[in-house]
Amino acid sequence: MNDPVIVLYFTTDRSLLRQLMKIMRMHGPDKNEVFPLPHHHKLCFLKNIITTPNIEVGEYTYYDDLEDVHNFERNVKYHFEFTGDKLKIGKFCMIASGVSFIMNGANHLTKSLSAYPFAIFGNGWEHAMDGREYPVKGDTVIGNDVWIGHKATIMPGITIGDGAIIAAHSVVINNVEPYSIVGGNPAKVIRKRFDDETIDHLLELRWWDWSEERITRNLHVLTGGNLNLIVP
Repeated sequence: MNDPVIVLYFTTDRSLLRQLMKIMRMHGPDKNEVFPLPHHHKLCFLKNIITTPNIEVGEYTYYDDLEDVHNFERNVKYHFEFTGDKLKIGKFCMIASGVSFIMNGANHLTKSLSAYPFAIFGNGWEHAMDGREYPVKGDTVIGNDVWIGHKATIMPGITIGDGAIIAAHSVVINNVEPYSIVGGNPAKVIRKRFDDETIDHLLELRWWDWSEERITRNLHVLTGGNLNLIVP
């Protein structure tokens, strides 16, 4: 009985069943695994370790930390429930060690005579913010297939488009267009990855929403540069 389908039908060995199912699947790693690389616990599929309800992460997005993958949530700073903002990260993103997200809880007044948060200290100062609100810049949204380099910092309310690349140690204070490469402090556009026609085609294609089977069939196209070779 060398046919895995026949073995699968007759066996009652659960360990063997799991191995055979994995062999038959062969459409990429299991997206529900925390650690998709055997014996390597410094890279995780991020969605599977998130505990904070106001952080949303798409499938296959990974986080690689030089120490502990649970540092990711520790590096989402000033993310207080009362501010109501969310961190939304798409599918197939690549997030390097030390990346931090500054959320709206860090915001201070900037148009007042003082930026100091008097009200939080009470003792006669508790009404300092009556009739006023701290600025909230909305959700932080990271698209799909975005690569964020080592120790980059993303400021509150930023939207990073699909396919963008953020260089290491960048500080992103403005929205990033799809398929743009940005770097520096503050981050500025270095160049676009492709011409406008190709970018439009990729945004329409939305390969990250394909089935795992179709992605597998097109791996050499996705790692190449010729859109005309895509197969259904």
